Amino acid sequence: MASQGDKVDIIVFGATGFTGKVAVYKILNLAKEKGITWGISGRNKDKLNDVLKEVAEKTGEDLAAVKVVEADVKDASSLQQMASQARVLVNCVGPYRFYGEAVVSACIASGTHHVDVSGEPQYMEKIQLEYHKAAEEKGVYIVSACGFDSIPADLGTVFLMNKFQGDLNSVETYLESGTTEPVQGAFVHYGTWESMVYGLAHYNELRPLRQKLFPDRLPQFTPKLKRRLLFKNKEFDGWCVPFPGSDRSVMLRSQRYFFEHEKLRPVQVQTYLLIKSVFSVFALGILGLIFVVLSKFQCGRNLLLKYPQLFSGGAISHEGPSVENMKKSYINLMLFGEGWAEKLAEPTDQHDLPPNKHVTVKISGEDPFYGLTSLILLLSAVTILRESDKMPGRGGVYPPGAAFAKTTLIEELDKHGLKFEILPSEGD
Repeated sequence: MASQGDKVDIIVFGATGFTGKVAVYKILNLAKEKGITWGISGRNKDKLNDVLKEVAEKTGEDLAAVKVVEADVKDASSLQQMASQARVLVNCVGPYRFYGEAVVSACIASGTHHVDVSGEPQYMEKIQLEYHKAAEEKGVYIVSACGFDSIPADLGTVFLMNKFQGDLNSVETYLESGTTEPVQGAFVHYGTWESMVYGLAHYNELRPLRQKLFPDRLPQFTPKLKRRLLFKNKEFDGWCVPFPGSDRSVMLRSQRYFFEHEKLRPVQVQTYLLIKSVFSVFALGILGLIFVVLSKFQCGRNLLLKYPQLFSGGAISHEGPSVENMKKSYINLMLFGEGWAEKLAEPTDQHDLPPNKHVTVKISGEDPFYGLTSLILLLSAVTILRESDKMPGRGGVYPPGAAFAKTTLIEELDKHGLKFEILPSEGD
């Protein structure tokens, strides 16, 4: 095992993959800004050196001193050897349902913090169920969903809670994504698609998992926030359908933490996609229905995985998006908060009157799927390095909202391209 003097602050594991390579580009300036040391890891040392050579040639940076560590997700001893050489491991190797648990286990054994960009509820909740106590005892923080899924929604809700100044009853999120101009080719990489396919295929795992993880239900409040299937949102000028990603499950885990440990009123949440045209709603509905049906069968999953461009309408490919396409992409996430201006004494107290206060938050950024996601991931790792004293307990497995609520991560994200703002209400 490595001694303290041999450790670097951050190792990017999976640096030869699509997201991992973007993270290597992003860590260059961040390392200078924050004064951190770093390395890269993967299963093939020659390919890792090729990544460093490519990045050095394109940036003009001297990367000869960057630590390079070979590690394979199928070799537990190599994972532990890798983890022992970092203070925080940035894990870019997915799908996490197949490859994540072994890395988490190695990090806990080595006393190394771990962040990843998983958008897979089954994986995240299984890790919390089975590894929280061990991570806590070891003083290690394990935080998933530290990217486009689901930092904007989860920390956006924390931001809204802090600004609301009353009793916040519910939050609805509306995600709009697109490009600033028409693009040719995909703008999402195959790895994201693969995680989606297996996540939906194994959706039935969630109920028994949650019964073990959360045996006690959260208190029920009125008015109850209901899930709507398709509706027109006049305020944000678009059609809305339920968001199929992990945001809601991550947000609810944070709300449970706030209620059980901070004695805060748990906020009800629903998440939606905001779509501007009726044609896009129809096309998305057809593709979604095909995706759901095929994901239920092995032969169907094989088709989805073999032909991602066909079944995603051209949005996803094995090669991933070009640099030009990534730069042209953007997200706007609106969070509509509803509640009361008056704050009751206890978090379980019920209000007698209908909600009388609304606050809307907008979170926006460019290149969200990879550039911004990689930066969010790295800033999450730096936050653990610098502000672990502001995080829950002395370690454990947490969603990002619960993990980073009392840190300066929101301010850091705002400085680095993920903008948080309160939208003016009518009459302001």
